[in-house]
Parts: sequence; structure tokens; C-alpha cells
Amino acid sequence: MKLQAFSLAVLAGVSVAVKIPFIQSKRPTLQRRSGSSDVSLSRPQVLSSVSTALTLSDVHDLIYMANVTLGGADYLVQLDTGSSDLWVLNAPNAVPNANFTSQNCNLTYGIGWAYGSISYVKTEFAGISVSSQAFLAVSSAQNPAFSYGAVGLLGLGFDSLSNIDAYVNSTGASTGRSLLYNLFEDNPSEPNFIALSLQSTSDGDQVTGSFAIGETESQYSNVTSTNKIPTWPVESPSRWNVLLDSFIVGTETYSVSTGVQGAPSNKAVVLLDSGTSYTYAPTDVCQSIYGGISGAQYNSGLGQWTVPCDAEIDMALQFGNQIFPIHPLDVSPTSLIDPSTCVGSFVPQSVSVGAGQFDWLIGDNFLRSVYAVYDFGDFVSSGTMGSPYVQMLSLVDPNQASVEFHDARGGTPQNNITYNASSGDSGSSTTVTLSTDVADTIDKLSKYLPVMLAVMALNALVLVILAIVGLVLLCRRRGKGARARKTPGRLSPMPMNITATRYPDYVGPQEPHSYQPVSMALTEDTLFAPPSPAFKGDSRPGDRPKSVA
Repeated sequence: MKLQAFSLAVLAGVSVAVKIPFIQSKRPTLQRRSGSSDVSLSRPQVLSSVSTALTLSDVHDLIYMANVTLGGADYLVQLDTGSSDLWVLNAPNAVPNANFTSQNCNLTYGIGWAYGSISYVKTEFAGISVSSQAFLAVSSAQNPAFSYGAVGLLGLGFDSLSNIDAYVNSTGASTGRSLLYNLFEDNPSEPNFIALSLQSTSDGDQVTGSFAIGETESQYSNVTSTNKIPTWPVESPSRWNVLLDSFIVGTETYSVSTGVQGAPSNKAVVLLDSGTSYTYAPTDVCQSIYGGISGAQYNSGLGQWTVPCDAEIDMALQFGNQIFPIHPLDVSPTSLIDPSTCVGSFVPQSVSVGAGQFDWLIGDNFLRSVYAVYDFGDFVSSGTMGSPYVQMLSLVDPNQASVEFHDARGGTPQNNITYNASSGDSGSSTTVTLSTDVADTIDKLSKYLPVMLAVMALNALVLVILAIVGLVLLCRRRGKGARARKTPGRLSPMPMNITATRYPDYVGPQEPHSYQPVSMALTEDTLFAPPSPAFKGDSRPGDRPKSVA
């Protein structure tokens, strides 16, 4: 397996802001990503071990690595925004000029672990030195990065996630701070952020991406104008967790939910992790992404979906009311085991991905599509950092990405690919996703709505005409004068045993009569009968009443 190493240029001048341009060589099946046309192209240069320049490597689109200098010796380490500790293998040769302690520590990751002693050594990273940096001198470990030549890991997360700092704090000391914290603290007047662009290329071409401390690349300067996406929680987070508004596949927008206590119910808490190649998401999310693709199926042996390589999947994620398309080559990359097979880079997880701390773990398959700034917050008067946030700039043009996809996989590219942001704001948005049945019903109603309105209008007109006719007849009748009753009404009480009085031979019921209520409400099968007209004309024999009341 071939490794590519990349050269570093440290910024000159009084500013300590550091840019680390790097060149990444990708899998032969991948094409140069859209959005990077203004980034210079060059061939990779493998630097010797005695070079003082920082090298940053990307291996087969899987991990990103850089050199860090400990005690005067260079160590190739994986860069990981999902953790906060620095560790390197202490064998076969011990880290030179280090101060080893007897305090041991175990670090556990989603994949792999490391065990060793907490130690201190002069450390240099990106041309900036820390006189005594805490790190873990590892005696035993398991990590996929070893397969690519890395001998350690550099965490780019918050101090609150640092196990080394927690162990040191338990002894009453405060010397276990992370490397980034110490770099920021030594230069409190400089912005406390890192910026990362993880580009992808192919066919022997390499594209210069960047990793920066305290500064952004000029071609990506618009990132500072994008919405600031707060971490979750907003204050004192331990990870680069942010809130995901929704995800879009094709023309369908899907709402999300969370299992994280206290988080908004219509959001998903996601961890941005450059140390993970793929994205780990709930099972129903992956079903929505791949389930509708003809020929796609879930492979329980792989734990992933397998997808026809020529099936273009256009999808995007929405953060802070901003849409970030993902390159279709990153949604279904070719398998490293079998290049003729393509797999889903969104890996389903039937249990909680983050054990109740986050819902999704978003890796490089998404992060390659953005230029991301991770701002730790500037130092305030108390010496602590302010509220952190993330800003992202999309690097993918969906239409150009479709062309690149079909250039690599065959077929005809699509055009006019658009994504519409769901409604709501980053604080309390409401994303409404209708089921297919409801959507069909609404569509049918919209077609017949004009007819329904016309019928209702006709009925209203008929009622108005009838009302007018009724008023006219009433006025004409009142004009003739009111007729007086022949028999005046009485105000005295009526007798209660009227039946016995009028009908002496009547025999009443043997048992008391119980009241039986009768509903007067009209039912669907009730036939409406209009009332009989009032009796008019001369009186006739019989009991017919004479009153028209």
C-alpha cells in the first residue's frame, strides 16, 4: 500500500498563524473534486525523515496524517478532531529527551485503543513549540493507522475530552493540557481556530488542500461569512458536536431526531470526526439513502450497503439553515477489497452511535465536501475560552460532481440539481416531512379545490336568494296587519290530571312511567319532513285546533 507524504510551508512574519498546504493522492477510481479548480495541482513529494518541514499525508481517502516533533524526532501521527490526546509508540525506540512518569493511562476509541505512561517532552507542531507537552508514551496499542505508517495520533478536540488531562488533574496538577490548548495559550492574541480542507483526487493527479492554525486559505476566505454553527452543548462542550437540521436524498427532505437528552427533538446531534473515514448513522437514515436504489442491498457480512457502482446518489446535509452537498463518489465509494464493488459510506448502526452523547458520527466522506473552521473561542478575561462554533464552506457543485461521477463510473450526468433548505432556524426550526400518502391526498385536493369552491359559492348564492325572498314575503305579510287571537291566552296553571278529568274511564299504567330520552339530532338515515302548514279557512267539525300558533 503506497503512502504519500506532503510538504508544509510555515507562514513568515510576526503572526503565528500557520498554514499547512498539503497534497493528497487518492484512489485510482476517484476523480478530482469539484470546487477545487482554483487550487494548484502538483505531484507528491516524499520528504526524508531528516526534513524539518511538516508533512501531511492522506492515505486512500481513509486517514489524514501529519508529522509532529517530540524531543527532536519526527513522528507521523493521525489527525483526529474526535479526540484530544497526543500519543506515540514508545517502541522499539523510546521518545528522546522525554520525562517519563509512572502514571499509566488507557485511551479507548471507537476503533482501537492505546496504553502507556503519561510523559512530558518538548514538542513542535507546525513550527510552534511547547516546552513541556504532556503525551502518552505508548507501550501497546491497536489502531488502523498503523497499517498506513502512522505511529501515533494527535487529537484536535477540546481539553474536556482529554483523558491525559483528567488523569493529571486527579493528582492536583494542571500540566496535562492538550497540544492545541497550549499552542493557543502561548499566543492569546491570535484567533483560536483550526481550518481543515480534506480534498480528494485521482489518476495520479494531486490537489493541494490545507490545514491551518489561526488562519484560513485565501481561496476559502468566504467561510468567515457563513453561519456560525454552535456546538452542542453550546457551553463547555467535550466534542465537536453540532446540530443537524435534516438530510436530503434526491428531491426528498428527511427530518431527523435525537436520543441525546436536552437536545432539540427535531435535530440530530452529530460528531464531526476527521479521524473516521465513513459516517455512522441510524439504520433508518441509511435505509432512506440506499433503500430506494435499484440493486442496492444491505450486506450483513460487511455491515454496509452494497450499491451498483453506476448508481448516482445525490444527497446533502443541512446545518444551520445551510445546505452542504456531498460528492456522489463519496456516498458510494469503491470497496478496498473488491474495486468492482461499491459500498455505502453511510454505515447503519442499530444501537446508539454515541452512547447517548451524539446520534451520528460524521467522517471524512462528508468532511471532504467542505472547508471547515473549528473555532475554540477566544480567551476571555478569566483566562478561559469563549463559546466554540463551526463554520463550513461547501466545495461541491452538484452538477459538476455529477459529471465527475459519470466520468469515473459511466453513464449520463444529471443537471439542474438543486437542494432546498427546510424551514426553521438553527435554534428552534420546524422541519415538516409529509408521508407519500398524505402528499398524494393533498395533491388530489389541490386539483379538485376549484370545483369544490365553485359548488360552495353556488350554494351560498342560492341561500342568499332564498333569504331575500323570505324577507320580501315577511314584509308583505306584516303590511296587511296582524290578526288578533280569538281566544286570549291564559296565565293560570294548567291542571296536572287533565287526562282523568277529560276521560273518566281512562285507566293509567300499573307501574310508574320512567322517562325515556329521545335524541333530536338528525342522523344520516333520517328523512327530513317539512312541518305541516298552519290550518286556514272555516272551522270544521272535530278536534282540529283553530289556532294557527
